[in-house]
Amino acid sequence: MIHKSTVDQVFDAARVEEVIGDFVQLKKSGSNYKGLSPFTDERSPSFMVSPVKQIWKDFSSGKGGNVVAFLMEHEHFNYPEAIKYLAKKYGIEIEETERTDEQKQQADERESMYLVSEFANQFFQKKLHKTEQGKAIGLSYFKERGFTNETIKKFDLGYSPDLWDAFTEEALKSGYKLAFLEKTGLSIVKEQKKFDRFKGRVMFPIHSMSGRTLGFGGRILTNDKKAAKYLNSPESDIYHKSKVLYGIYHAKQSIAKEDNCYLVEGYTDVIQMHQVGIENVVASSGTALTADQIRLINRLTKNITVLFDGDAAGLRASMRGIDLILEQGMNVKVCTFPEGEDPDSFAKANTQEEIQDFLQQNSKDFISFKASLLVNQAEGDPIKKAEVVRDMVNSIAKIPDQIQQEIYLKECTRIMDVSEDVLYSTLAQLNAKNNKESGGSGKYTPKKGNFEVIKQPKEVRPKVDRQFELERHIISLLLRYGKVEDLFEEYVYKEDSDGNLVLELEKQEAKVYEKIFLDLQEDEIEFTNDGFRSLYEKIIYEFNTKEDLKVETFINELTAAQASEITAILMAEEKNVLHRWEDQDIFVQPKTKLEAREVNDTILNLRMHLVKQKVAELMEDAKKDIAAHHHQILEQVIEYKKLEMNIAERIKRVL
Repeated sequence: MIHKSTVDQVFDAARVEEVIGDFVQLKKSGSNYKGLSPFTDERSPSFMVSPVKQIWKDFSSGKGGNVVAFLMEHEHFNYPEAIKYLAKKYGIEIEETERTDEQKQQADERESMYLVSEFANQFFQKKLHKTEQGKAIGLSYFKERGFTNETIKKFDLGYSPDLWDAFTEEALKSGYKLAFLEKTGLSIVKEQKKFDRFKGRVMFPIHSMSGRTLGFGGRILTNDKKAAKYLNSPESDIYHKSKVLYGIYHAKQSIAKEDNCYLVEGYTDVIQMHQVGIENVVASSGTALTADQIRLINRLTKNITVLFDGDAAGLRASMRGIDLILEQGMNVKVCTFPEGEDPDSFAKANTQEEIQDFLQQNSKDFISFKASLLVNQAEGDPIKKAEVVRDMVNSIAKIPDQIQQEIYLKECTRIMDVSEDVLYSTLAQLNAKNNKESGGSGKYTPKKGNFEVIKQPKEVRPKVDRQFELERHIISLLLRYGKVEDLFEEYVYKEDSDGNLVLELEKQEAKVYEKIFLDLQEDEIEFTNDGFRSLYEKIIYEFNTKEDLKVETFINELTAAQASEITAILMAEEKNVLHRWEDQDIFVQPKTKLEAREVNDTILNLRMHLVKQKVAELMEDAKKDIAAHHHQILEQVIEYKKLEMNIAERIKRVL
C-alpha cells in the first residue's frame, strides 16, 4: 500500500493542466483551459480545466474530478496505478506502508519480474532496429506484413536473435537474476544449461491495461516443422493469458470513446486494424475466450463485435465464446469477412472508411448470425433443425436480462418459423434445469405474451425541486467560501421593554462554515438528499479537523457521483465561458467575492421552504382528521403561518 506521505507529495507536485495536457489539446481560456471532450465525440469544446482549483469538468459526459480521477477515467488506471504514474512523471520516490516480510518478498518478486520483462522488451526492440540480423530478418518480415515504422514502434515490436543464449547472457551481464529470467519464462534452465525461449523469433510484447509488459508472443520465421509457429510466455505471477487481451493498452481509449470493442484472433489482426485507423480492437491471442477477458472489456464498454475470418474453420466452436459474452450481460454482434479474408488482409486492402462501412453493414445481431450459420446445415432435416432451435434457445438462456431474453425469443420465432409457445417452453425447461443444478428449486415461470403498445403520457416539464436546489447551494457556499471570515448582519426578533417582538439588526463575525453549521443546528435542519447530507457532513468534518479543504485531495474520499457533483458546482461559472454568452452581448460577471447576505438568504429560504412544507403536511392531516385532533392541528398551522410571516419579513430586511 502506498504511504500517505507519498500520496500527499504527488498531489502537491501534480498540476492538473500539465497531466491532462499530455492527453488532451488544451487552449487557454481566461484563467482556465478548455478543449474537446476526450470521452465523447464533439466539435465544440465542453471540457474545462481549472489550474486554480486543480479540477476538471467534462460538461458533455458529466464526468469530473481531480488529476487522479482523470487518469482513472481516461487511462482506466486503478487508484494505485494513477498515483504511481504521477509519481514517475514528477520524479517522486514511492514509499509504501509497513508490510510483512512475506508481502514484501512477493511484491519485490513481482516487481523484479516486471523489470525483467521490460528489459526484454527494450532488448528485442534494439535487436530489431540496431543489428544487421534484426533488420534483415525481423524488420523485413514486419515490412512485408505492411507495417510502417510508426506502427512497429507503437506496438514495441522486436526480434530475438537466432542464437541460443543472446538475451539470457545480456540480461545476466546487466545484473538481472537468473531466477527471475526463468520465472518469467524468458529463459529456460535445464541442469547447467540456460538458453532463450524465443530464439530466432519476431516478438510481440503483451501489455497490461496500464501499459506494463506482462509477457510475449513470438513467431518463428523458418520452416522448422518441429517448432511451433507461435510461442507465448508461460503462465507466471505477472502473466495469466486467460486474463489479458492483446492490444488492450493501445485500444482502451478508443473502446471507451466508440462504446464498442472489436474482438479478433491474432496479433497482426489488431496491428493492421490500428494502422488503418480503427483502434478499438483487441485479440484473444488464439486462446479460447474467457470470462476474465470479457470482464476486462466490460470495464470499457458493454458492446462487443466479434470479427471472424471468411473461411474460419471451427466457426461453430467459436459460438461458445459468444455464449460466454452473453452470460456476462454484454451486447454482442458478429461480422464475418469475405471468403479468403481475415481482419489483417482486409485492413491491408481497404481504407478506413471502406472497412467501417463494411463492419457497419455486415455486423449482425448474434441471433441472426447464429441462425444463418446453423439453418443452412439443417436444411431439409427436421431433427437437425430441432437441434438448431435448441442450440439458439440455449444461447438466449445465457442472457441474464429477461427483457432481452423475450425480445430474442420473438426474433428466433420469426427466423426459425417455430411457435412462440415451443420456444418459451424450451427456455423454461433450460432455466429450470440450470436453476436446479445451481441449487435452486428448479421451478421457473416463463414470461410470455405479446408486447402491448402503451400510449406515452404527454411530456410534463419537471418541477424545480426547491429543497434540492437550496441544499445544493449550501454545499456550493461551503466549497467556495467555507473558511472565509466575514461580518454577518441578520435581523432577528427580540422583545422590547414592553414585551413586544421587534426586528433588530444583529451583527456576528464568523467563518462561513461556522455560520451555516450553527444556523442549521439551531433549527434542527437536516438535508433530505442523501448525497448532499453525506457531502455536508464530510465538508464540516474537513473544516473542523484541518486548516483548509483542498478540493483536489478531498475528491479522493468521495464516490464518483459525489465528485461529479462537486466539480459541476465549482465549475458552474466556467460553463458560462463555454456558452460564449458574450457573443450575444450577454456579459456574465464571475463571482469572486463572498456576499454575506447570500449565506443568510439561502438559510432563511431553506427555513421558509421547510415551514411551508410543514404547513402543507398539517393541512393534509386536517383533511383526514375531522374529529378530536382537528382543532389542535389548526392551531399548529396558525403558529407555523406566523413563523412563515416572520421569516418572510426577515428575508425582506436582508434583501
